[in-house]
Amino acid sequence: MLVDAHCHLTGSYLAHDQVAATLERARAEGVTGFIAVGTDLEDCQAVLELARSSPGIQASLGVHPHEAKSWNDTVARELDALVQDSNVRFVGETGLDWHYDLSPRDQQEEVFRAQIRLAKKVRKPLMIHTRSAPGETLRILREEDAQEVRGIIHCFSEDKAFAQEALDLGFYLSFSGIVTFKNARAIREVAAWAPENRILVETDAPFLAPTPHRGKPNEPAFVRYTADQVAELRGISSLRVAELSTRNLEALCGWAPSS
Repeated sequence: MLVDAHCHLTGSYLAHDQVAATLERARAEGVTGFIAVGTDLEDCQAVLELARSSPGIQASLGVHPHEAKSWNDTVARELDALVQDSNVRFVGETGLDWHYDLSPRDQQEEVFRAQIRLAKKVRKPLMIHTRSAPGETLRILREEDAQEVRGIIHCFSEDKAFAQEALDLGFYLSFSGIVTFKNARAIREVAAWAPENRILVETDAPFLAPTPHRGKPNEPAFVRYTADQVAELRGISSLRVAELSTRNLEALCGWAPSS
């Protein structure tokens, strides 16, 4: 029983008429649970509708750092209302992306802090995006006392030092298809080393398809390749990785899908 701890199934990421077939393919591969992620207010509304109507799907709602420029009082108020729904397990995808800089950095930081505070208000863990801003991400998490709610470092792509600091703050590490890339040595090292009670697997579909589908659109069915690679790196079975990741997700957010 596998859970995809982070995937995009709505909006510009996946056409509405493709969702059912995508989920069917995933379930045929033993994927029984999905954390569907919203990245702006409109997408969050679509994700929540999907989670309410689809068994095995729960939501993570937030404003992605790329979309931080859209933040205003109305977005803040409406997101506050949405994340209180019982089908919402995480606040985010939120964080910093200083690689693409699609929103001003000061605005990214402001919106990141606002969503940490929202997570603390509703007592739900965070879904963290960080790219090219490792030190700044950790600093803000510490300054905002994010360890009170913990969360997921999604699509883990940093090194062991970053991982240790995130673990010290109570966060979990979610590995994507990147771990199957032979040149991702630092990430593979962390996947082999991380405590078994803090690891998760995800696709980040439709991005970052694992080997042997690298370069193609990713989908939740492919999370098994990531689980297989993490298992190989740790010297355990793929079944054990599936058990661990499902159990760890439940420990963090209080939800695990039925088989």
